[in-house]
Amino acid sequence: MKVGFIGLGSVGGKLAGSLLRNDTDLTVFDLDAGRVADFVARGAGRADSPAALMRACDTVITCLPNPAASDAVLAQMLPEIGPGKTWIEMSTTDADLIQRQAAQVAERGGAAAECPVSGGCHRADTGNISILVSGDRATFDHVFPLMQKLGRRILHTGPFGTASKLKVMTNYLATAHLLTLCEALTVMAAEGIDLATTYEAIKLSSGNSFVHETESQLILSGSRDVNFTMDLVQKDIGLFQKLADARGVPLEISPLMIAMMSDGQKRYGDRAQSDRMIERLEEATGLSVTAPGFPMELVDDEPEEPGYEVVVRR
Repeated sequence: MKVGFIGLGSVGGKLAGSLLRNDTDLTVFDLDAGRVADFVARGAGRADSPAALMRACDTVITCLPNPAASDAVLAQMLPEIGPGKTWIEMSTTDADLIQRQAAQVAERGGAAAECPVSGGCHRADTGNISILVSGDRATFDHVFPLMQKLGRRILHTGPFGTASKLKVMTNYLATAHLLTLCEALTVMAAEGIDLATTYEAIKLSSGNSFVHETESQLILSGSRDVNFTMDLVQKDIGLFQKLADARGVPLEISPLMIAMMSDGQKRYGDRAQSDRMIERLEEATGLSVTAPGFPMELVDDEPEEPGYEVVVRR
């Protein structure tokens, strides 16, 4: 299978790296020539456009920063899509959009799969990230060997749009815990409790989460660089709010989270790292919410193994 990859950014570059590391016949495209040159130096092919990439490859994967970018790239690829061609969307996108896009691909005789990822850039880098896959079962089975190279835990979620909805829900929950962790760590600092002890207390308790075990370390080290920016957080929690609004669900916490992230963007910039939300509280209190001994970047130490399908309990 000849595979194309479009979007070599923070997440996409790491996913594409997993394909290259696992001996995939890979060709890439990105607007950043430096990123493309890096992959070519490591053995990947280069395409001059999304259309050329789809023309040359059996399967093309996109991992782009927003739904508008995804739609623009697919529009360029559509004339080259036909029987035997597969488009895999790994961006976090809009559920209504992916349904329309999948129909466009099907009209031309191609296949589509919606495959957003979750678990952080450090796990994308090692092939241990989790993947949500929506679309028909036949296409899931077709793309599964590629998903096994890209991620560890792979869940078939159902019809198109379900993966996007579940992904923005998980990012909503992750953001909620990031913001509450910022408050929890700051209050403990104000109480004079050792923050390394605080970290371990949370980790061994019912208050623990994946977000704590990863992002709290970067907050405490002072790095505040989780490789996920505030504008991306706003996109995801905004999509979750859109789902709630469409169904008339009167959320209370979600609007507050959106307002808090908006304030963070005004203070530090749209592209500021999301972990810098702790600095709002540091500025308000004069405290330094840091502790020695924590890493400046996250490293996934889980051995790389082929991914497997997570089976839903019925």
